[in-house]
Amino acid sequence: MTTESVRPSENRQTTAWGPELLAEGGARFRLWAPGEDTLTLRLDGKDHEMAKAGEGWFEAVIPDAKPGATYAFVLPDGKVVPDPAARALAEDVHGPAVLVDPDAYQWQHAGWTGMPWAETILYEFHVGTFTPEGTFRAAIDKLADIADTGITAVELMPVSHFGGTRGWGYDGVYPYAPHNAYGSPDDLKAFIDAAHGLGLMVYMDVVYNHFGPDGNYLSAYAPDFFREGKKTPWGAAIAYNKQPVRDFFVENALYWLREFRLDGLRFDAIDMIFDDAETHVLIEIARRARSEFEGRHIHLVTEDPENHIELRRSDDNEALLYDADWNDDYHHAAHVVATGEKNGYYGKFIDKPVENFARALTEGYIYPGQKPVEMSEPVPMEAFVGFLQNHDQIGNRAFGDRLITLTSKEMLEALTVVTMLAPHIPMLFMGEEYGETRPFLFFTDYDGELGKAVREGRRTDMDNFGGLPDGKSVEDVADPNAIETMENTRLDWAKSETDEGQKWRALYRELIAIRKRAIIPLLVAAPNTLSAGTVLMAEGRLLAIDWQLGDRRLQLRANFGDVAADLPPATGETLYGTHSTQGMAPLSVLFALDRA
Repeated sequence: MTTESVRPSENRQTTAWGPELLAEGGARFRLWAPGEDTLTLRLDGKDHEMAKAGEGWFEAVIPDAKPGATYAFVLPDGKVVPDPAARALAEDVHGPAVLVDPDAYQWQHAGWTGMPWAETILYEFHVGTFTPEGTFRAAIDKLADIADTGITAVELMPVSHFGGTRGWGYDGVYPYAPHNAYGSPDDLKAFIDAAHGLGLMVYMDVVYNHFGPDGNYLSAYAPDFFREGKKTPWGAAIAYNKQPVRDFFVENALYWLREFRLDGLRFDAIDMIFDDAETHVLIEIARRARSEFEGRHIHLVTEDPENHIELRRSDDNEALLYDADWNDDYHHAAHVVATGEKNGYYGKFIDKPVENFARALTEGYIYPGQKPVEMSEPVPMEAFVGFLQNHDQIGNRAFGDRLITLTSKEMLEALTVVTMLAPHIPMLFMGEEYGETRPFLFFTDYDGELGKAVREGRRTDMDNFGGLPDGKSVEDVADPNAIETMENTRLDWAKSETDEGQKWRALYRELIAIRKRAIIPLLVAAPNTLSAGTVLMAEGRLLAIDWQLGDRRLQLRANFGDVAADLPPATGETLYGTHSTQGMAPLSVLFALDRA
């Protein structure tokens, strides 16, 4: 880990979108409103006429504007709208924005520059349900527990301001403003700063494929912001062919990395980001991030349900653009091994589940480009994030059940060992490290027709995630808009102190210590050169795989069955498990490391 000084002025950059505090005092306010002929700025209750600045832009410079002032824009018809690039909101998504000083927060760990991607051990969590208080500041108190487990990076589900006070965050409408239900921008910076002080990287989910339905006023004054005739499952598609629209999102990604000193971003559902430009907006974001933050480890991760690899690697497998993709295929294959479920998309994985799991472990995708064909070129395994659970795979189930409630402890432990020691990048979902059994449910804060639509939509969506258990009906599914639904989702930290909770913690500590000692150094020494593993056996419930890591061979032997069985021998140093593969016990796993 290296350090460098950080000048406060790095936080204050001239951008197309959002307010800018001026060096000489005051502030400049801008808005792209190509659908309007006039526009008014309302600052602390006083109206100021805005001047046209060309190509649909309006601008006003107010010499006496100070941080903390509230402002909004008034359309010619009298409608008052917030700034879509507001850095903070004073109230809710329908109220005024707050002028924020980007240099107000004093960083305690300004020299932090992060870690190489290969050292990443991810921990995904939702700020609102992570602690009883559900705030950035409260989450700081839990960071030491996370770091003590050995985890190296936390990933926040989206925190951009969305409608209401509770939700997953994927229906955000103010992508630059941390939700004030969680705290202020400085509270988020304090969380990131504290994480860095404990040696933890911080990643955050960003959503660039749609805007949420509550509080989105863009179409009132900038209808060109959205792409005519193109839809996503969640709303109108975004018109990336318009330069101001493109700038909005490119600047947003750089804003989070610069001003909040995030170590990385995870881009949600990129298959729904439609861009026909010669240079796709995601490529532009990656190139800008790689060039503008030299000296820092910046990690960019995608979620691509279509399983394409083009954005991840260059011709020589170097991670020039995006470091990795969330590998849903790995999850689905592991889930079917654990549960035997076959409803929804698990149906594609039910035939020969251990063979599917072997393919995910050695090639990454089972269905590259959503077709059951061979990958055209081997891809390093660290280009994939592997997990047994995440917010989607738990929360989109009818009852938000965690894997620990769907399979045996022994099966879950075996799959946990594989997930934490295989050469992909491992990820946990909050509470997994101590065996949390509380559900993670889908919840929102909508009422009226919107609330009804969300409620009915959830009952349809859950079909792909295991469907309804026998004996249950849609009437048994929790109302996503009921406050109790979110409350029942909060982590039960008392469980982490029980004997069972401590046993799970001890297992994760042991596995992560092994990973850091024996596996990560090999990945760091030869980044992006790992070839696909070799499957020696994937028959019935038996699995044997070898991976080449430089001049070392990592060997996995696993028996997911209920009877003892013989597997190919493993040689060299035993990292985990018993060394003998003859008569290998049911639900047992062995990892060994040898010279090639």
